[in-house]
Amino acid sequence: MPSPASSPPSPRILETKLNPPAFVATQVPRTTIGQEIAAASVKLVLVRAPAGFGKTTAMAQIRERMEAQGTATAWLTLDRADNDVSRFLNCLAEAVQRLGVEEPRTNGPFDAVAALAAHDAPFTLFLDDFEVVQEPAVLGLVREIVEQLPRRGQIVIGSRSLPDLGLGRLRARGQLMEIDTDRLRFTLEETSAFFGLRQAHASQASQGLQALQTLPADLLSQLHRKTEGWVAAIWLASMALERHGTETGFVERFSGSDRAVAEYLAEDVLAHQPREIRDFLLRTSILRQLDASVCQALNPRIDCAAILEQLAAANLFLTPVSGDGRAWRYHSLFADFLRAQLAREHPGEIERLHLAASGWYESQDRPVPAIDHAIEGGDHPHALTLLDSYAGQFLEQGRMRMLARWFSAIPEHQLRAHPFLQPIALWATCFTHGPWEAMQMLEQSGCIDSEIPEVRASAHTLVPLLLAMQDRHDEAYEVGRASLARLPTGLAFADSVLLNAMAHILAVRGDQREAQRLLDAARREQGNSTFNRMYTESLAGLFDLHEGRLRQATARLRMAVDTTHAVSYNHSHGNAWAGVLYAGVVYESNQLPQADHLLNVYLPLARDVGLPDHMILSHVMRSRIAFHAGDIDAAVQALTELEYLGHHRQLPRVVAGAKLERSRMLLLQGNGPASRDELLRADDPELWARERRQRLPAHDLDYLALAKARWDIAFGDARAALTVLDAEMHAAVASNRNRRVLKLRVLRAMALQRAGDVAAALDEISAVLQTASQEGFMRLILDEGPAVGVLVQRYANAAAQEAAAPPSSSTRGDPILADYLQRLLQAMGPMALVDTEAVPAGDAIKEPLTRKEIRVLQLLAEGYSNNAMAEKLFVSDSTVRTHLRNINMKLDAKSRTQAVAIARKVGVIR
Repeated sequence: MPSPASSPPSPRILETKLNPPAFVATQVPRTTIGQEIAAASVKLVLVRAPAGFGKTTAMAQIRERMEAQGTATAWLTLDRADNDVSRFLNCLAEAVQRLGVEEPRTNGPFDAVAALAAHDAPFTLFLDDFEVVQEPAVLGLVREIVEQLPRRGQIVIGSRSLPDLGLGRLRARGQLMEIDTDRLRFTLEETSAFFGLRQAHASQASQGLQALQTLPADLLSQLHRKTEGWVAAIWLASMALERHGTETGFVERFSGSDRAVAEYLAEDVLAHQPREIRDFLLRTSILRQLDASVCQALNPRIDCAAILEQLAAANLFLTPVSGDGRAWRYHSLFADFLRAQLAREHPGEIERLHLAASGWYESQDRPVPAIDHAIEGGDHPHALTLLDSYAGQFLEQGRMRMLARWFSAIPEHQLRAHPFLQPIALWATCFTHGPWEAMQMLEQSGCIDSEIPEVRASAHTLVPLLLAMQDRHDEAYEVGRASLARLPTGLAFADSVLLNAMAHILAVRGDQREAQRLLDAARREQGNSTFNRMYTESLAGLFDLHEGRLRQATARLRMAVDTTHAVSYNHSHGNAWAGVLYAGVVYESNQLPQADHLLNVYLPLARDVGLPDHMILSHVMRSRIAFHAGDIDAAVQALTELEYLGHHRQLPRVVAGAKLERSRMLLLQGNGPASRDELLRADDPELWARERRQRLPAHDLDYLALAKARWDIAFGDARAALTVLDAEMHAAVASNRNRRVLKLRVLRAMALQRAGDVAAALDEISAVLQTASQEGFMRLILDEGPAVGVLVQRYANAAAQEAAAPPSSSTRGDPILADYLQRLLQAMGPMALVDTEAVPAGDAIKEPLTRKEIRVLQLLAEGYSNNAMAEKLFVSDSTVRTHLRNINMKLDAKSRTQAVAIARKVGVIR
């Protein structure tokens, strides 16, 4: 189901995010660090240290140095709102376009991730304050960007904490450079340079500050030693020395270098500011960003523009965040101190200040920060008043996560006083935290029995959806029938959601005609609701897919994602319902990088909401993509997570889905016994009996009977598998499940080949390829592994011979099929030749394999890529290649696949 998104940031905010802090006169050049980074040939530079060690300043200087050398750069300062995928992508797109990357000539929006991967000129992207990013989907996108960086691209990240970006792998590959706390500490020379710059600047300032006296060498050394080169402490100490002077014993009394020191120094500086300045600092500490207008709203009796200019000129407290000198922020340590001081001195003022900020943002027609400030200030009544005006609009837009965040911060008894908001809170919870939590809230809310007809009607329309999301489709159907009888309720959003939900429930029950009728009704009812438009088109696309219309399904699902202004991965209102299904059709067409990109966005959202089918589909896709890339550990991890989610949420179907896919992966690795064991563990008679009478999206192609037939084809009785497949095909044809029919025919061709009836196998695969080529199905065939590759290669060889003969019905007369077959063989690569390569008849090998070579063979047989083997064995890629050359020589093998076949034959590996 959908997740929310923040509204696109305003140009003013974007400008401050897209520029580093402006240069100030007291900055000490970090020349050594800049030279090291400039000379480093790495993908990622991580500048990591606690607050106050000059990360941002160092990064800004590195950027200036790179631009002077002709390298294009882009800057993005992150904030907590960037945990929303859509906002992050919008801001990233703005930043990336500053690298000189051209926008697409089509009407489609700018795809920043793809643009970075394709950019061929040198560039460096700076991401500052990265520690605020905690959302797995955003982290996944950044991991993807780093992985796909072109040869001359680089990312520099500033963070207080260690980001979850797969740093171990980058480190092992030599693609990571780390600038840590020790590297950022000021040297004694830099400390001296800083005081020299401060002295020169203070003497020129016109704010009446006492000029900083020259610090004797012994005191300078002592202060540097006590601060341990901590830039923030040195900076604050310099301001204290402006007041105390160098002869007061301040340096001798000073001790420590932790946060308490910064607070002490900040307090020392704050206490001696004029009252007007001091009050200004405390009152504006609640703001994330300062400009004169919003500050004036909090301090109506003073000239805020003049104070900002004064503070900025004195370089006392502010860090500029825009090049035009109109917006600033406080140093993070100082801001924390100011807020704590405000709470101690004026606890009653906090709510009033937040309310003033809220009112100002409200007057500027910016409801999101207005509501944020109202909630942060504890003024829940005002937040609810604002929500009364805007929540319905946000709901229609599908901004569920934002709504859920707000409602979770408001006490329940206060929310009950706004009955029309209660159903909106329930919708938001359902689409972000899942149906179980929403059902519990619904039962406690009293909405079902509300005296207000609109509230009661909205609650009743929600129940069948919640039941369906909990995998209780039969119950959902019974409840939903009663809800349908109450339509129309006059609530367009709720009525449209009910129609969509019941369309899906009826489709699961096999009533496609009635499901389609309800979808048509939902289209008429949805009005301007972008959320419901997405929902309707997603379901229509799902129906198309199951009936074998891949091209139409792709168009509909793309439209469903586009409906929320989320084209080309710029997800303004990203949602898991449409996104996972769209990733599925992109995967089916064998666009694996694009599918993986979509999963980085949508898999975490699907996991949070807990939709069983979407969890299975997304995790299985993630596992298969990793397996195809040779990252077996990641493939196993995706299935392990899926199984855990199934157990944790008590969803047996999810657990079984993980076991079925694990069985398939083991089968492709040639491990028949382990594959069979997983099938036995997945064999829940009640579950699969239910699957036979329902049309569950995750099991259209992956269900127990099909998996057992696949195993028999590979390791058991292929003739017995044919009997099962024929019965399954008959049932699938009767229910118009054409995609399933196509998959069953692929397996049938493989069974015929295994049974020795090659001619019949070729006839079967010919029919499959002709149908699949019309719609572009690829993974449906490719996911069956090397055995189907042999069959397709045989068909291609026969077609080539036919093409050399006089014209007939060969692929020469069908350009679509010819092109499709070429793409299919290209995607199969060496796997299409696995069984056609002759394996030596003798059991002897030329020379015994070493233990390390046997281990390489085992990993090779399991599907690991060279890179993955190198990481697992803690060796370089070149060492792995050397092992492979030695293995081929000792086994007299001509390829990797032949080496595995020979090793299995002689018993070196299983």
